Amino acid sequence: MSDLKQRIIEDMKSAMRSKEKLRLLTIRTMLATIKQQEVDTRKELDDTAILLILDKMCKQRRESISQFKKADRNDLIEQEKAELEVIQVYLPEPLSDDELQVLVAEAMVETEASSMRDMGKVMSFIKPKAQGRADMGKVSAMIKSQLSS
Repeated sequence: MSDLKQRIIEDMKSAMRSKEKLRLLTIRTMLATIKQQEVDTRKELDDTAILLILDKMCKQRRESISQFKKADRNDLIEQEKAELEVIQVYLPEPLSDDELQVLVAEAMVETEASSMRDMGKVMSFIKPKAQGRADMGKVSAMIKSQLSS
């Protein structure tokens, strides 16, 4: 069993003992999503695959928050924010804008990118290093601005 999954299970037990309902519900949702992926692929997931799942769950929560803001549903916004905070505990430290700029510059040099056709090469170089640590949409925008200038 991966270290991250073991940590999540231990935190679930802790949330049960301390009767933290929202945290427990969120952790159970995380574990159910991980288990579903393991059943679908018929193999146990490693930490990297689990981080991808958690990153996707965070993205879903952010999208829900923006939709609930448009609908003026403050009660649901607060719940989604609380769930997002619980999930983010398991993700690595996010990259700062400066670190992202350095990573993009490094990728541009490494892949010898010169035009928009090289976008895929640059993204595939950056993705393993930034997954779960940066919004890939933001990274994509940075790469596009570098390649178009």
